Amino acid sequence: MSIQDRLTQLGITLPAVAVPAAAYVPYVQTGKLVFISGHIAKRDGKPWVGQLGLTTTTAEGQAAARAIAIDLLGTLAVAAGGLDNVARIVKVMSLVNSTPTYTEQHLVTNGASELFVEVFGAEIGAHARSAFGVAQIPLGACVEIELIAELK
Repeated sequence: MSIQDRLTQLGITLPAVAVPAAAYVPYVQTGKLVFISGHIAKRDGKPWVGQLGLTTTTAEGQAAARAIAIDLLGTLAVAAGGLDNVARIVKVMSLVNSTPTYTEQHLVTNGASELFVEVFGAEIGAHARSAFGVAQIPLGACVEIELIAELK
């Protein structure tokens, strides 16, 4: 099954690349690696605001991380000239806006990690990962994720 077929089966339409809100670019390619800048969680086109462990549940955080993964795929598709040109999702770094006592950042990040495996399969989509709890994320977003991918 092609990647586009998987996206269609999952009901996913890739968004356009978001315009950066500050002094950075959406992605940089060096050699076969593409570094995708951090994308914040959005709901209905606005920052998905919340703090895990206070105003946002783990399940909501997972949904936010999945939404970010879809945005990241949109940027990656442009950077790679199509998702069929992706050889491997190499690394995901997730920042979770959370209280000092919240400890399920890894479960929140699964929302993105699991989608990458659903879209690409385990051979391409499984990746190294870090998940951090942080005091705040730009615009009050509940999750921010960045991605490194290898191109064919």
